[in-house]
Amino acid sequence: MPRATTVHYQNRVELLQGTLDMLILRTLERGPQHGYRISRAIQAGSGDILTVETGSLYPALHRLEKQGLIVAEWKRTENKQRGKYYRLTPAGRKRLVNEESRWEQMVKAVSGVMKPARAES
Repeated sequence: MPRATTVHYQNRVELLQGTLDMLILRTLERGPQHGYRISRAIQAGSGDILTVETGSLYPALHRLEKQGLIVAEWKRTENKQRGKYYRLTPAGRKRLVNEESRWEQMVKAVSGVMKPARAES
């Protein structure tokens, strides 16, 4: 039986950044969006539980852009204002698949601790 890959995060910041990056990539998988729309999509998709502040969102977008996972271009928004629109690259799609796999492992691991299987009597 193949052994599952262990999920390793160096520290809490890496875990949080990785989670935010994954949410941004998932949001952009649906099509190009500007920062405010990305933030709103994450908030709406989480049932208003997750709020991504500007101070976290834009550094994450810049980091993802620097890694070649997203690209940006200036366009006119729905309000006729100039806005920077981000879109996923092929490398970003690949990273999203990898991050989703890591996330599913993390959820399964935490669930195993929070709700351990009952021992059979």
